[in-house]
Amino acid sequence: MRKLLILYATQTGNALDAAERLAREAERRGCPVNLLSVDQYDPSLLPQEEAVIFVVSTTGQGDAPDSMKVFWRYLLQRNLGQHWLKGVLYAVFGLGDSSYQKYNFVAKKLDKRLMDVGGAAIVERGLGDDQHPSGYEASLDPWMSSLWRMLNMIKPEFLSNGPDVVIQDTVLIDQPKVRITYHNIENVESRFSSSSDLTCLNIQIGSARSMHPGKSSSDRSRPGCFLKMVKNLPLTRSNCGKDVRNFEFEFVSHALEYETGDVLEILPGQDSAAVDAFIQRCNLDPDSLITVSPREVDDQNAHGSRIPVKLKTFVEFSMDVDSASPRRYFFEVMSFFATAEHERERLQYFASPEGRDDLYQYNQKERRTVLEVLDDFPSVQMPVEWLVQLVPPLKTRAFSISSSQSAHPNQVHLTVNVVSWTTPYKRKKKGLCSSWLAALDPRDGIYVPAWFHKGSLPTPSPSLPLILVGPGTGCAPFHGFVEERAVQSRTNSTAPIIFFFGCRNEDGDFLYRDFWLSHSQDKGVLSEAKGGGFYVAFSRDQPQKVYVQHKMREHSQRIWNLLAEGAAVYIAGSSTKMPADVTSAFEEIVSKENEVSREDAARWIRALEKCGKYHIEAWS
Repeated sequence: MRKLLILYATQTGNALDAAERLAREAERRGCPVNLLSVDQYDPSLLPQEEAVIFVVSTTGQGDAPDSMKVFWRYLLQRNLGQHWLKGVLYAVFGLGDSSYQKYNFVAKKLDKRLMDVGGAAIVERGLGDDQHPSGYEASLDPWMSSLWRMLNMIKPEFLSNGPDVVIQDTVLIDQPKVRITYHNIENVESRFSSSSDLTCLNIQIGSARSMHPGKSSSDRSRPGCFLKMVKNLPLTRSNCGKDVRNFEFEFVSHALEYETGDVLEILPGQDSAAVDAFIQRCNLDPDSLITVSPREVDDQNAHGSRIPVKLKTFVEFSMDVDSASPRRYFFEVMSFFATAEHERERLQYFASPEGRDDLYQYNQKERRTVLEVLDDFPSVQMPVEWLVQLVPPLKTRAFSISSSQSAHPNQVHLTVNVVSWTTPYKRKKKGLCSSWLAALDPRDGIYVPAWFHKGSLPTPSPSLPLILVGPGTGCAPFHGFVEERAVQSRTNSTAPIIFFFGCRNEDGDFLYRDFWLSHSQDKGVLSEAKGGGFYVAFSRDQPQKVYVQHKMREHSQRIWNLLAEGAAVYIAGSSTKMPADVTSAFEEIVSKENEVSREDAARWIRALEKCGKYHIEAWS
């Protein structure tokens, strides 16, 4: 029997989660499925499929996830023609965030392209929105109902039990996707005996993370390098309502090369008391040596290549027990292992469509951790296989690099907002990675596992004039740009830089104040004498709010003159309204100074983006 193909493209794991849910619902209707990441599938086989469901997320400023880039390039080939997918049924569900300008852009583009090459849509595309009170599931539930109903009408052979018949769950619940093998300690210790501490740590982290079922296939499990913190400096006044730090790291192993605009990913350390509490709550043996493998894999070679790690090591490096909230399916599976009737009923309610909003309030809104949820349902004892499958994977955190390697050869610096907030039920919460880094003492010499990669801000050449807009921690990459250009200007002539910075108060959170001011004086790279400029918007130092876009309008002629000379625009910072407001200010300036309509100005900015001179790096 033909299988229903489900392809997903995920950056943070949400699209994988939605695709797995879709696969479970299909199997419950008697429909066999083939679930794959798009980068595991050969797109030239698409015309041979009967039906394909795509679940794709949109990242950043309308970008496709990394795993989808090759697939998308293939789909865009001109020679595919309008009958390439004739007879192939498809459906698209997108995951996005409506606070971004290009909301669900990838799903919309994919849907249109599949139709252009002859595919037939089973249902209208579904769009999940992170901003909805119940997250993306609010639109996934009704979209799935329509999908099963329409698929049953068009191809009834897929759903042997009809669109609504659900197989009894007890049949499915004893089938976790992973298998855990326990090993004898003597056989393993010899492998590590001759390795240095650092090599050993690298192997352990790599092994634990590569075995976790939640890792995406492109995940580089072993750290690219280890860093040691040498400075942990507050950049904000202690009572200003924010805590932003400058972290400086040295390479421990070997220095890797990076460029300004690159991104550093860090694997955060978890609180060892929380890890111990989780292990104890779940009745696990922290010292048992394990390997984790997919249940379907019977190939002995696949098992042989996995290096056993202690269970505690596996939890510590790959399972997020004390910061991420579990998914809805976690509650569903918990209900099967609850021995107290009232707990089982509450868990079943949370996992049902009727309980979805209440679950969202209890779980996501409150940012309940796995440990907190397990403590709230003490009668639940889940087998370790289910825990490994369902506890969210421990994710790396990405930060814009704020240093230039030319200025700091063996170092890398970050500008980090130490995140803390209060939930609707007045519970205090803090960001896992930022608070872990903030608590590190440089004297302790803790190894920080890290990876370098390209961000969305390309390194500018010294001869390129720059207009930079970076309020708050958005200034991070531009700190590196200015350091780099200052080094370059000692030996060569360099193009001017105008930088617009924004913060709340001059004496509270004016990040790197002395650095910017020194470079904007005495023919520094930001000085007006050099054709540049440094302008700050203090939003709360006067009765009316002043933001970076107000400062841009004040200097609209200077901006237009630089744009006319071929300047590139770089924008970095919070993803909420800032990128759209700043883009709107640029359009207004082009319209006013160039005396063209607002529509023509918007086209002009789009053309700038197309030729690689308008870049945005935004984070939520």
